Amino acid sequence: MTNLNEWTKSKVRALCRRPLVLAVIALMMAPISAQAIGLGDIISLIKTITSTLQKPIGGVLSEIQKINSEINRFRQEIVWPLNEINQARAFVSATRARYTGLMSQIQSIRNNSANLANPRQLESALRGGQAGGMGQFQQVYAQVYAAVPQSNAAKPRQRDMMDIDDALAMDSLKTTIVSDQATQNLLSLADSLEQQSASAAPGSAPLLTAQARVTDLVTQAQLAKMLAAELRQEAAKLAHQNALLRQSASATRNLQNQMQQVLKHP
Repeated sequence: MTNLNEWTKSKVRALCRRPLVLAVIALMMAPISAQAIGLGDIISLIKTITSTLQKPIGGVLSEIQKINSEINRFRQEIVWPLNEINQARAFVSATRARYTGLMSQIQSIRNNSANLANPRQLESALRGGQAGGMGQFQQVYAQVYAAVPQSNAAKPRQRDMMDIDDALAMDSLKTTIVSDQATQNLLSLADSLEQQSASAAPGSAPLLTAQARVTDLVTQAQLAKMLAAELRQEAAKLAHQNALLRQSASATRNLQNQMQQVLKHP
């Protein structure tokens, strides 16, 4: 705003000086007789122009400068108080200096517990937080929990149950991998917002707040995905238990029929 006002003043002054320059050039190029005849009028014109520049136009420019000064003072003292802004920046910087190292140490803690080769490989894939390597996850999962038996090694219903249980289990585990990766991205974004808030310009708080709100919505959406995966897993567990009950009931009924046939045999 100040630069714009200075530029406006310079342009007005330049435009006002232009008639003076043209008048002086015309006076120098005029014949001596014309110079002698109109010299008084030209001097009077020059005085009039000078007076106009000094009083009306100069007064308007002074008033504009006063208004701009008042606006800047209002912004610095009322809208964006400089002292409060500096205090907020100092608080953010002090908080980051106090807790950033501790948070980094917590994030770097590795709590992997598997000892054997295949479980260690599966645990590493689960805790890696890299969705890009999910294509090999099924192979790593099968090395630990074994693949579905062949058709000649189990009944079709048993194979179906094992296959759907493995599918839901891998679905939940893959969701946790994606969630871990999203968590890392959100932590990086939160750290960036903290850095921006420590050096943010006055008036940019609504923009940072909007970014934080969007990040919070992403977090809530990710939590909803994790809850949905957990609900699917619980539903599959209930279905599996009911299937076992049905198999038990069917086996009991077959046993009763066989016993009745045995008792009827002479």
